[in-house]
Amino acid sequence: MSADHFQITARAGSARAGVLRTAHGTVSTPAFVPLASSATVKSLLPSEVEALDYEMVLGNTFHLFIRPGHERIARLGGLHEFMGWRRPIITDSGGFQVFSMGHGTVAEEIKRSGGGRDSDGRVLSIDERGVGFRSYLDGRDRFMGPEESMEVQAALGSDVALAFDECTPFHVSREYTARSMERTHRWLARCADWKLRSGPREQLLFGIVQGGVYEDLREESARAVAAAPVDGIAIGGSLGREKSQMAEVVDWALRALPEARPRHLLGIGDVDDVVANVRAGVALFDCATPTRLARHGTALVPEPESRWRLDVTSSAASESRDPLIAGCPCPACRDHTRAYLHYLARAKELTGARLLTIHNLTFMAALMSGLREAIRLNRLDEFDAAITSGAAPSWGDGPAY
Repeated sequence: MSADHFQITARAGSARAGVLRTAHGTVSTPAFVPLASSATVKSLLPSEVEALDYEMVLGNTFHLFIRPGHERIARLGGLHEFMGWRRPIITDSGGFQVFSMGHGTVAEEIKRSGGGRDSDGRVLSIDERGVGFRSYLDGRDRFMGPEESMEVQAALGSDVALAFDECTPFHVSREYTARSMERTHRWLARCADWKLRSGPREQLLFGIVQGGVYEDLREESARAVAAAPVDGIAIGGSLGREKSQMAEVVDWALRALPEARPRHLLGIGDVDDVVANVRAGVALFDCATPTRLARHGTALVPEPESRWRLDVTSSAASESRDPLIAGCPCPACRDHTRAYLHYLARAKELTGARLLTIHNLTFMAALMSGLREAIRLNRLDEFDAAITSGAAPSWGDGPAY
């Protein structure tokens, strides 16, 4: 493992701006990583995602393993060639999706309602070797463990691979969380061994901190992952029931992590959470929220009281001639009114989903650009105050303060 791939270029308190170097190019951090789960950022061309200034996307190891299969993607030149994306790609380990079949989604987990319906696939066994599960696609029994996850990610040819882990749900006991965390550490060692023996030299490996909502377990996990031969460190698993608890859990992990390696907060993408965790020292974020909201008729707007969200399907937008955000350069704002977007979303027209997806990713790109510039200028306090009080991120003319 070498630290040459990550360089910190500026600091503002605990926040760091930097550059992550990969086989397919550099990523300026802090950065938001859009999901290309099934080899596509839904509704957009790779060239459109690149034009929005995104330098990295995330591919989903589990879904690509199920369909079309990593062997086929490898035969067709790897994931970059397959999807026509020439910039860096990070792939998750598949662990979150496998365990979600047994534990349910995050929302189900917090509500203690569970998941894993037979028709959608389910976990059949969990042991030291890995996880047996039933495919949601065709009902076949499949298996994934540390070596299988690394093999899939190597075949995909991603720039960054995540180590296979168990994504521990919120509602399980401390005893289960501790056992799961220890197994995740053993799985990390196997991932690192496989990479050393058989993995692509240029592919970076990130380990994942687990430990649930327990301070001592999070610190223990952070120390164990930091001691492993990894190029970066992700924070995963349940981060708690509320935002205040998430801040605590992330802090427990971060204070035990080394400065020299990039930190990736998995599955977090709300505006206030991104700003707060950049301030805490996180470099990378990935989340389905901006694109999923767009497909359900919701735009990101500078309105903290509504969680930075505007439901364009609501009647209030039906006759509005206003843009989503004045001055936003995206085509949804530049060329169209809220009334038109309301009509498209209510009619479930694909054009509406595309326009809102471009808008939401434009918003997130501007937010991250502003955060990087604010760190460079040591004006992060001012940027935070402006964004959290309802200022729009700047569209290329500097931070929003």
